[in-house]
Amino acid sequence: MNAKSNTTPSWDQQVDLLVMGAGPAGMTTALVAALEGIKPLILEKSAWVGGTAATSAGTVWIPGNRQSLEAGYTDSADAAARYMDALIGGPDVDGRRTAYLATGPKVVDYLREKTDVHFVPCGKHPDYRDMDGAAITGRALAPAMFDGRLLGKDFERVRPPIPEFMVLGGMMAGKSDLAPLIHRFQSMSNFIYSGKLFLRYVVDRLRYSRGTRVVMGNALVSRLFYSLRKKNVPVMFETTVQEVIWDAGRVVGVVAQSQGKRLRIQTRRGLVIATGGYGHNTKLRQMFMPKPTPPLSVACQSNTGDGIELGLAHGGVVAPETQGPGAFWTPVSVTRRPDGSRGVYPHLSLDRAKPGLIAVNSAGKRFVNEANSYHDFVEGMYASHKTVPTMPAYLICEANFVKQYGLGNVYPGTTNLKRFEADGYLLTAPTLEALALKLKIPSENLTATVSRYNAMAVQGKDLDFGKGDSELNRFNGDPTQMPNPCLRPIAHGPFVAMEVWPAEIGTSTGLMTNADAQVLDSQGQVRDGLYAVGNDMASIMMGTYPGPGTTLGPGLTFGYRAAMHAAGKTV
Repeated sequence: MNAKSNTTPSWDQQVDLLVMGAGPAGMTTALVAALEGIKPLILEKSAWVGGTAATSAGTVWIPGNRQSLEAGYTDSADAAARYMDALIGGPDVDGRRTAYLATGPKVVDYLREKTDVHFVPCGKHPDYRDMDGAAITGRALAPAMFDGRLLGKDFERVRPPIPEFMVLGGMMAGKSDLAPLIHRFQSMSNFIYSGKLFLRYVVDRLRYSRGTRVVMGNALVSRLFYSLRKKNVPVMFETTVQEVIWDAGRVVGVVAQSQGKRLRIQTRRGLVIATGGYGHNTKLRQMFMPKPTPPLSVACQSNTGDGIELGLAHGGVVAPETQGPGAFWTPVSVTRRPDGSRGVYPHLSLDRAKPGLIAVNSAGKRFVNEANSYHDFVEGMYASHKTVPTMPAYLICEANFVKQYGLGNVYPGTTNLKRFEADGYLLTAPTLEALALKLKIPSENLTATVSRYNAMAVQGKDLDFGKGDSELNRFNGDPTQMPNPCLRPIAHGPFVAMEVWPAEIGTSTGLMTNADAQVLDSQGQVRDGLYAVGNDMASIMMGTYPGPGTTLGPGLTFGYRAAMHAAGKTV
């Protein structure tokens, strides 16, 4: 990654814009570049497109988007600006927040008009904090379902979701699919719906390694990849950048290693760093994340900080003191897969907010509002851990809770938990005292904690942490549970406990840039021809998490702005 200067190099390949990384931010950058008439090339380290986003919910947070407004949901960028100011607690010094709010809706419309990247309104999907300017509806957009068969053999180039997010070993199911699948024998309509999904999956497996009806983040990356293919944008897989070549203070090319070959590639308009952050870079994790450094990550294995290290080697800077806790967090449980490997299941929204579940630390005491956002839950873990070991923490509920709502990787409707206990995924016990003994936590504390929680659940008011008070809490709770959709006594055994640990779904400390994603040096000056987008760019959220799609929304938006700047176009 050393800087080189060579005024008369010989090039193996010449393009207008080089993009390192085929995640959503990188693919959006390359796609917009092609649409604006310049020639892009994507260099992807792994054998797949999609990065961590391929395993995500795929939601984007775009305040003021036209799709939601046309669907009848009210929102405005001005309200979102007030919300972000209140949440982040500081002024928009570099103008990137303003640029994001102004450009985000334009990007969604641009992609809808010119590509196959289409989003649909999520409707009610509250922001994660009840603050001035927060919205209950309108800001969250989901990628439209995609038919992977349109990609043909290239469908195998789309990174699959984690096994924990697939049914029957290879079938994706979105949030709207869950109820019909779980209750498939309770109505004819559910049975028919589930039968069609299963039949489609069986047919798919005759030709493909998994189901081709893709949703959530897999739909987003598939749509981007399909659009790139239609524009004939090349992606060089298993390719890394070894050196950056500069001339007269500007990036003019790279030396790349591609499947055993060393290539010199010229870039006339710049190099875009979009490698997905530093999720699996031990050194950067220790530098930028809070202590203790979390041992687990939801990021895909190829996110090893290559882009950030390259940017630092070529004059870029990071400012971790302004970037909060270094990452966007979620609690995860550790799964054991059939092949013996270990996986992580992100506890995002399906279980923690439901009535009849609490989280306790090693002292057997509650420490957080369990129904808060996944990011805020982990921040609660870190706050508690300062005085009481809270890594891991334990989710506590009844076996009946698991049957009704599921718990982590245990699906709703499960009544026999022996297999999950045998592989260490959870613990069960006939009494709370026996459960505490298994967990090695004080039984008197756990029983007292549950007793107090139960009394509050009967009254419908969590006096300790406010579970069920916020719009987000109630949205993810059970509306049939009265008077509080997030509270119900934990009274009847057998009882269940599950370990959860902190992990990041995306890193937030990255290279400092301006509003056009140009990398800046320590003096705030542009490193000419060098851009950073996605999780390689310092997050505009400053370590906060406003709502669903906090990383993907900015990733697409600043990828668009970088491409337009490189193409010499006005945004």
